[in-house]
Amino acid sequence: MRRFSAAFRPNILATALAGPAAAMAMQAVAQEATAPGSALPRLQDVTVKGARDAYMVDSAQSPKFTAPLLDTPKSVTVVPGEVIRQSESNSLQEALRNTPGITFGAAEGGTPIGDRPFIRGYDTMSSLFVDGVRDPGSQTRDTFNIDSVEVIKGPSSAYGGKGSAGGMINTVSKQPRQENFVEGSIGLGSAAYRRATVDGNYVLGENIALRLNAMAYGGNAPGREAVDGRAWGIAPSVTFGLSGPTRLTLSYYHLEGSGMPDYGIPYARPFMQASKASPAGPADVSRNTFYGLNDRDFRKAQTDIATAIFEHRFSERLTFRNTTRWGRVANDYVVTIPDGSRGNVPRGMVHRGARSRDSVTQTLINQTDFAAKFETGFLRHTALFGFEFSGDDTRNTPYAVIQQVPGTTCNAALVASHDCTSLYNPNPGDTWGGRVGKRPATTSTSTRERAVYLFDTVEITPRWRINGGVRYDSYHTESSTPAYRHPGTGRSMPSTNLSNDANFFNYQAGVVYKPVDYGSIYVSYGTASSPPGTANGDGADILLARNQNLAPERTSAWELGTKWDLLDRRLSLTGAVFVSNKDNARVAVDANTMENVGKQKVKGFELGFAGNVTDRWGVFGGYTYLHSELESNGPVNAVNDGNQFPNTPKNSFSLWTTYQLVPAFTLGGGAYYMDKVYGNAANSLYVPSYWRFDAMAAYRVNKHLTLQLNVQNVFNRTYYAKAFAAHYALPGPGRAGMLTANFRF
Repeated sequence: MRRFSAAFRPNILATALAGPAAAMAMQAVAQEATAPGSALPRLQDVTVKGARDAYMVDSAQSPKFTAPLLDTPKSVTVVPGEVIRQSESNSLQEALRNTPGITFGAAEGGTPIGDRPFIRGYDTMSSLFVDGVRDPGSQTRDTFNIDSVEVIKGPSSAYGGKGSAGGMINTVSKQPRQENFVEGSIGLGSAAYRRATVDGNYVLGENIALRLNAMAYGGNAPGREAVDGRAWGIAPSVTFGLSGPTRLTLSYYHLEGSGMPDYGIPYARPFMQASKASPAGPADVSRNTFYGLNDRDFRKAQTDIATAIFEHRFSERLTFRNTTRWGRVANDYVVTIPDGSRGNVPRGMVHRGARSRDSVTQTLINQTDFAAKFETGFLRHTALFGFEFSGDDTRNTPYAVIQQVPGTTCNAALVASHDCTSLYNPNPGDTWGGRVGKRPATTSTSTRERAVYLFDTVEITPRWRINGGVRYDSYHTESSTPAYRHPGTGRSMPSTNLSNDANFFNYQAGVVYKPVDYGSIYVSYGTASSPPGTANGDGADILLARNQNLAPERTSAWELGTKWDLLDRRLSLTGAVFVSNKDNARVAVDANTMENVGKQKVKGFELGFAGNVTDRWGVFGGYTYLHSELESNGPVNAVNDGNQFPNTPKNSFSLWTTYQLVPAFTLGGGAYYMDKVYGNAANSLYVPSYWRFDAMAAYRVNKHLTLQLNVQNVFNRTYYAKAFAAHYALPGPGRAGMLTANFRF
């Protein structure tokens, strides 16, 4: 961060050394200073953030973080927009590969297709937020309207409510600003890649600004050409009262997509035949091998979110903020699962099973915050008090996928109907002989939650601070399915009516010592509560007859860490050691009963870095070590005691770095490592460790146009990005090249 006064007028070459963003910002300042009626002294308080600072973020978007990140006693990683743009990360999953310690889980059965990140060993699918408000519903998120991504690690229910055992993820949307600009991109690449974005901001008056983001995309999955996708999105927003004490921001987000879903490649042996002593990895087939059916499979998805944020600043010490959000997420698909559970794979065959979903999740949330700064004696407080009301409703009517020939053990008849195919040479163009219809019953799930919370950072002396937060939630969820007769089997299915009520407190507390202004050392404690049905019928944690009467799972963690902003606050270094315990995990005690008697532990450490080593050399990334242990799994699964968590690598590393050779030319690249990951609690199915390397080159043609070339997975290595607990592993994308023209006016 640099401040320039009216007496300091850098030349064009000097500003270019700080990067194109700084050059354009300085030019805008100069134009304002020479505009008719402008007052030159106004330049004294202008702050310009250049490329050297683009990887560093000082504070979190949520007002619940009552201190800058440097003084927040919790591990928080912010993936800035510049890293997302430079690395050509067009999905949330791709953006999060820049944060070590995060894996993505696979979908199947009751777990729908969509973003399913794991943080420190725990499923975070139901702990995704947008602008500090929960964003439920199974969806695959695009980055066209994302300004940055905040990853809060460790139990975090004090901040977000239910779930968040391993942490939470908050995406920060692009909001109207006090400047006029139009920017965007047009990209073409391998695997039929094509993508265009536009981002326009217009100041309509002294107090009103309008911003419009839009995107269109199409392409195939690199290395899996049979898998394709198309999407388009639009996100308008308007802010009234930009420069006054009262501000209203109205925004709408629409994303719509379709394409061929992918459940990857089967394991080499059925999960019943694999063991911890003799685990099974993915079958030894080409990455391009695809078992889906063009004649049957599809996916259509749509997300709509409307948000109103009203803010009023009573004084410099007291601010009011209210956020109201309505959302609707639709997820509709039939997908082939390469089912090897009947011993088909060792015989060179795969059964083309099917999974399906047709769900709509609607959400209404109202969140109110009061932020205040005050003193009590010699203590200085930065506090926030708030309350939240939310309601989620999910309706799911899956399909009945009926084979022409019954059975799952491959034989001549199933091969003839194309319900079975070759392990090594499947044909997606096979004419499938079955039929698809709707099940005559809809599962309806609703969740109502009320919460009140309080956060405070207390400065005792310039060197010592206490940071704390508490939240109380009142939670109710219920799920019902009417009785019906299955159209394929004719079997009568009974009705179900399930519910769970819970009330729980959660805490976040820490002590911060600042030996110098640019460094901190802290110790903290946090908790999380995960009641049954946290996913509201649209994720992995669903309400069941055997868990509906159980108490919330309780996770707690201690963390000791340090944060430093070095090199004149251009480079941030962080480190933390932590231990997380869950002493009442839900486990099976017999075939039909679960109890809160399981024990789980994750301990480890992580290192992070973000910023600039020199004016020309930027770095972003880190390393995470996780030692996870399923300490006690109950009588039914006692054989898994001591095993490693599924979807939890011991070692993971990420690095994104760029170097500006000359003012107009920048080279960059990424290096990513993921250790072996188990797909199940038995540690009998796994995907191997891998390295992935990316490369980038950017050339600034002029102040309006930059050309950027990205090559992802440069060495075209076959690796697996997701591991499911029973049937399959999903390959990561092969080598992909993209040439993008980025423009700004």
